[in-house]
Amino acid sequence: MEKFENLDPKKQQKILDSALMEFAENGFGQASTNRIVKNAGIGKGMLFYYFKNKKDLYEYLVDYSMNFIINEYLSLVDINESDFIKRMRDAAQIKMKAQLENEHIFNFMGTFMLTKDLDLPPHLQKRYEHLQQQGYALLYEGIDKTLFRKDVDVDKAFNLIRWGVDGYQQNLLQKLQGKKMTELDLKPYWDEFYEYLDILKKSFYTN
Repeated sequence: MEKFENLDPKKQQKILDSALMEFAENGFGQASTNRIVKNAGIGKGMLFYYFKNKKDLYEYLVDYSMNFIINEYLSLVDINESDFIKRMRDAAQIKMKAQLENEHIFNFMGTFMLTKDLDLPPHLQKRYEHLQQQGYALLYEGIDKTLFRKDVDVDKAFNLIRWGVDGYQQNLLQKLQGKKMTELDLKPYWDEFYEYLDILKKSFYTN
């Protein structure tokens, strides 16, 4: 895709955002290249100059989105942090920043992960499986289970903490939808988030 990546960055981003939104809202089968070019403000011929067809564009977006999630989210989380709650806290902050600045990518990946019947080329399928492994390692590998109370099922505690963190994050994203990062003071929200984490810590940890 060298031709597309040599395109003016602003035009490139308009095409990417339009395509990501279209596939996120409608899935691969119902997505319309007519709507993509209309929202991007380009002619259809220009889109197909860079991409052979709709599937070629979709596969490019999968690769592009995985690169972003790896570089701007997963690789930034310290998996050497053995305290599960601290790791979840740090991961939530990194993910929140990435998601607020690039919501189209996360929405697209959410729709993509629910699509079971689309065949990816082997190199993308392999990358996706590796991404899932990284996500699992981010959550669970190297965690110090001795921090948890002896009478607690640690695996169930992991899930409850993770669901609590995810739920808070989704609620916060809804509250902040449409606002600009430069105008936000996130400190009150993070202070509230830490209070919830303290409750989880008192519930599941030994001290």
